[in-house]
Amino acid sequence: MSIAGPLEWIVFSIAIVVVLAVDLIVAGRGGRATVLSAALWSGAWIGLGLAFGGWVAARFGGAAGLVYLTAYTLEKSLSVDNLFVFALIFSQTGIPTALQRRALFWGIAGALVMRAIMIGLGLYLLARFHWVVYPFAALLAFAAVRLLWGEEAERKLTDATCNLCTSWVARFVPISPVPHGRRFLVRMDGRLMATPLLVALVAIEAADLVFAVDSIPAVLAITRDPFLVYTSNVFALFGLRSLYFVLAGAMQRLRFLRTGLAIILLFAAAKMLLSEAIEIPPAASLAVIACIFLGSVAASRFIGPRETSAQKRQ
Repeated sequence: MSIAGPLEWIVFSIAIVVVLAVDLIVAGRGGRATVLSAALWSGAWIGLGLAFGGWVAARFGGAAGLVYLTAYTLEKSLSVDNLFVFALIFSQTGIPTALQRRALFWGIAGALVMRAIMIGLGLYLLARFHWVVYPFAALLAFAAVRLLWGEEAERKLTDATCNLCTSWVARFVPISPVPHGRRFLVRMDGRLMATPLLVALVAIEAADLVFAVDSIPAVLAITRDPFLVYTSNVFALFGLRSLYFVLAGAMQRLRFLRTGLAIILLFAAAKMLLSEAIEIPPAASLAVIACIFLGSVAASRFIGPRETSAQKRQ
């Protein structure tokens, strides 16, 4: 059962449409993003997500608001890892910065639909079969190990994703070797052709599918209320493209971020496995997740990047 009734779902659905329209028309105006404008928009989206948590607390009680905030913090933290793969996808497909915003917008819009389906399926399986917690926890543990493999694992994932998406798109329509502005499809010499922008979009959707397999079981370890699970996912995804442009130049310096995210995933796996034996209060879960994430960022900032072999020889 959900804490929300039909009215709350309708209002929330309308809000999604409005926010997406604002993001497409207003935030996307001007084509090329500056770091300052991206930072302002990213802060605005985070503020919106926190404000929605305040509304949840006012509408359904402080406990529900705290659960939402915990789930939102978890999803926002894990979503940062998506940015590493997005950067690799754009590098692989040769998409210039001015066009990346368009691919990210439609990629995130598609992710909202995909995650709604996957959340519904995950909740159905957990309600019908208790043993599903074990493969879900195993998925989280595997995701943690993948994160600890670092950049090389993500590069292999990106290579496989881009190659798969290129061959999949090519089955239906030839692919143009160069971008054609903001267009996903273009007609050349009487033939309909896909642009690299479409390949990048399909790759982003495929990568988000992989990340959703990690993050959705993690948030289900926090709460199994459909409204709180989905809204926390949605608000974590909002502003992700602005955050991408803010962190695009700093991602390589976040040396310990993947380690922190891996620990968060292992915490979620343990919480899911021990949910019947040990009840961890939402406030404690929020404190653990926030401390791990902020600690990994602070460690990256103060310890600094690791020296490469070439640098040591100099």
